[in-house]
Amino acid sequence: MQTAALQTPALLVDADALEHNLATMAAALPGDRLRPHVKAHKCTALACLQAEAGHNGFTCATVREVEGMAAAHLGHDLLLANEALDTHRLGILLRTGRATRITVAVDSEETIAAAAEGGIDEVLIDVNVGLPRCGVDPSDAGRLADTARGRGLQVRGVMGYEGQATVIADRDERAAAVDQAMALLQKAHQDVGGEVLSAGATVTYDLNTVATEIQAGSYALMDTTFQPLVPEFRVALRLLTTVISVSSRWAVCDGGLKALGMDHGNPTIEGADVLFVSDEHTTFIPRDRRVKVGDRIQLLPAHVDPTVAYHAHVHLVRADDVLETWPVDLRGW
Repeated sequence: MQTAALQTPALLVDADALEHNLATMAAALPGDRLRPHVKAHKCTALACLQAEAGHNGFTCATVREVEGMAAAHLGHDLLLANEALDTHRLGILLRTGRATRITVAVDSEETIAAAAEGGIDEVLIDVNVGLPRCGVDPSDAGRLADTARGRGLQVRGVMGYEGQATVIADRDERAAAVDQAMALLQKAHQDVGGEVLSAGATVTYDLNTVATEIQAGSYALMDTTFQPLVPEFRVALRLLTTVISVSSRWAVCDGGLKALGMDHGNPTIEGADVLFVSDEHTTFIPRDRRVKVGDRIQLLPAHVDPTVAYHAHVHLVRADDVLETWPVDLRGW
């Protein structure tokens, strides 16, 4: 199939860019040094390629992602790096042998109780390292670990997400923010124990030297927000659209808010200026060529994760050839 035959809007993954990104990260963080985060692509076919690159443990954000990874025989070592109160579905995966190992993040007595009652054996203490989201205060991590062990759980170690550093453009300032966050995680780890310090993101993967494993996700597909911070990775994800209207000043294509993650801003169109994005449309001004109704236009998303979650499929392409079509089978909750 050619991309011209695809109904738009359609998500494309450039095969060469994807291969480059997977190889680049595998060389930098081989094997268990990387725990790829599947929330970025929600696609077990892509996760299989990450496993083939040597990464056998994966990070998940939802119970659904854990279930899907186990169903795809990728349940060797799964981390639900998120608090969950309904863990019975995860316990079923372990009892039936569909998953070999599942670890859950906990940051309260309630989430510890949920893990124990749901049939989970292993947890990480989630530590707040500066991002106002989940995580226990570092000074309270040891007490929480003792509580977990008192419920019969094995505490593998700690995790913390230095998300506040991922928005810092200057590399030196970003490195300083990572160091500050990891000092908090190390403090907590001294009280908690265990062999795991899990942290990191794509834009801190080479700055975080404290974590034993890095939870990078965006690197595989990459977007226009993070790519300038880590230019060694290439933007592989694009939204294929069709021009449906042209005026004397602007043109409109058929991909909008319902096909793009917009929390990081407008998409990019090479050779054009995006004016605004509405429900089903992106309005843009071409700079270097005239466009006509029926032309195909590719939009580069500003945020990979929510963009992928809007779509049922992604198409692996090389130039204009569709090589494979993959279901985005980890969507939902």
